[in-house]
Amino acid sequence: MLLAIDTSTGTSVAVVDRDRGVLAQASSDDPMRHAEVVGLLIREALDAAGVEPARFSGVAAGMGPGPFTGLRVGIAAAHAFALGIDRPFVPVVSHDAVAWAWYRDGGRGPVQVVTDARRREAAVSDYDGLDADGLPVRVEGPRLTPRDDVPAAVGARVEASVVPAAGIGMLAELAHAAGRLPLTADEPLYLRAPDVTPSAGKKVLR
Repeated sequence: MLLAIDTSTGTSVAVVDRDRGVLAQASSDDPMRHAEVVGLLIREALDAAGVEPARFSGVAAGMGPGPFTGLRVGIAAAHAFALGIDRPFVPVVSHDAVAWAWYRDGGRGPVQVVTDARRREAAVSDYDGLDADGLPVRVEGPRLTPRDDVPAAVGARVEASVVPAAGIGMLAELAHAAGRLPLTADEPLYLRAPDVTPSAGKKVLR
């Protein structure tokens, strides 16, 4: 059983189990108030699932793509929760969770996942079905593109305002069962350099 968190767009928290599926999910589509709501959503999901933190085998988090400020809230929360219960942290590409949820709900063929990257840009990934382990096959991306120049989708297109944490958790469960962890590096997918860079410092004259 896993706790899963994603704050790459809105904020989503879920409790999932490989055998029983999604036990609870709580979400907010507000793209700005991640820090204010993530704790409340964790408690809501735990209460809805009726489980204690000690029962989790790990904590999964969406690593983006997403804006720096929002994305780091969920990753930090997931790392802290994993540390607090002494369980592994499992990183997952957020767009993969959107694609997985689309296929789970009956989608077929190629699908393009698009999320808002702000500054009139979008983050885009392209997929072509699920593989033998039930994981989405990403054929391109994630990549940044101007919002008005998102390439035409080969098949369907999904524009996600909230990445489902349930998908994050179930992908981690499927990958663990198939012996395919880690799915991605434990590094946020910002796709854009941060606005603030360290100062070179002042030269000290002696």
